[in-house]
Amino acid sequence: MSKSSSDTVFLGHPAGLGWLSGSEFWERFSYYGMQALLVLYMTHQFLNPGHFDHALGFAPFQRLLEFLYRRPLSGVALASATYGFYAGFVYLTPIAGGLIADRWLGKTATVTVGAILMATGHFLMAFDVSFVIALFCLLAGVGCFKGNIAAQVGDLYAEGDLRRADAFQIYYIGIQMAVIISPLICGTLGESVGWHWGFGAAGVGMLIGLITYLKGRYSFPKETTGRNGARIARPPMTGRDRKAVILLILLVPVLGLSLVGNQEIYNAYLVWAEKNFQLVFFGRAMPITWMLSVDSFVSTVLIALSVMFWRWYGKHRQEPDEVTKIAIGVFVAALAPTVLALPSLTVARTGHPVSLAWAVAFHIVNDLGFANMLPVGLALYSRAAPKGWEGVMVAVYLLQLFLGNLLTGYLGGLLGTMSDASFWFLHVGLMLISVLLIVLARLFFGKVLAPA
Repeated sequence: MSKSSSDTVFLGHPAGLGWLSGSEFWERFSYYGMQALLVLYMTHQFLNPGHFDHALGFAPFQRLLEFLYRRPLSGVALASATYGFYAGFVYLTPIAGGLIADRWLGKTATVTVGAILMATGHFLMAFDVSFVIALFCLLAGVGCFKGNIAAQVGDLYAEGDLRRADAFQIYYIGIQMAVIISPLICGTLGESVGWHWGFGAAGVGMLIGLITYLKGRYSFPKETTGRNGARIARPPMTGRDRKAVILLILLVPVLGLSLVGNQEIYNAYLVWAEKNFQLVFFGRAMPITWMLSVDSFVSTVLIALSVMFWRWYGKHRQEPDEVTKIAIGVFVAALAPTVLALPSLTVARTGHPVSLAWAVAFHIVNDLGFANMLPVGLALYSRAAPKGWEGVMVAVYLLQLFLGNLLTGYLGGLLGTMSDASFWFLHVGLMLISVLLIVLARLFFGKVLAPA
């Protein structure tokens, strides 16, 4: 696959970007369909007698969560901890997947194995008895899939190709489109027909993603895979490479802290929103999972506008580097939980739910920041990674989501133990600390991460 700038058949980018974005669309459809249902399914059905007690291995799984979070768990706190464990470890297992791909199987074969495991896990979620087995199937599958397909996007471009950050924002537009659709399909099926119908729809989406990926293999970057377990050769690291790797690793917990507001959307936000927003229209209650589609629609539009803005900005003056863009994005996103804290004060004073206009405002502010966080971070880590280590370093980048979701799982359990306004202001404070640390990293170490 050519990496020259003349390869512009897909929106000014290589054809492989289209196939990889399409594959990731369906993988994210299945993932976010599952994620939209997990906490609601657990709090409304699974944790009731006659359900969780039939699940194989759930008792030791609960003990594992209580060990990780260092407290007894039940009800909403147990559901939140399960969400945090699943949504967190989804981004830890890609480390192993990156090593498998970079050293032995190659990215394409590893992604294919991951897609099969994920489809299996989604279908197993259709049964209470296989709940824990399904979670671990999904974790193993995402480990093989997530980091490697993102690394393949980066491999489409030469090191100095300025389209790379643009490509990852386009890639994220496909992801956001999936999040628009998946709650409408999986969420509506789960809430209105039956929880397991929603999980089954996620499994079907994963199968479509696998087929899409296999059809697009001709357009993927060429790779040299090991044979008979032999490791894939890679050039030695330079001194600059080592400094960049150390700095990128140190940034991971800082970036994880920046995500707590955004990741709460699939956790405590859903539980809080059910009680605090006016959801009845014309005598019918709107499924709360539809707000996830609203968020994704807003996010998709804002990522597209962000791509257009930076293209325009780059024609008139020097475009800021990726670290600066991330700092700007986190600062904007840090303001979003404030938009939930303010109506919390109103609800506490009046006892009546507030308009969904507050929800729309929250999603606009959050997603405006998000547009310059995760996709730009992917571009940074894929570019700054030493040659031959791209899959591993993208997986290292995804560790921010592991840490962020584990922290979110803990924070979500605090809902109801303090005032709702204090709960959301806590998120604001944590994210502003992240902004400060990112700015300091840019001031003192920015040259290490600049393009060679």
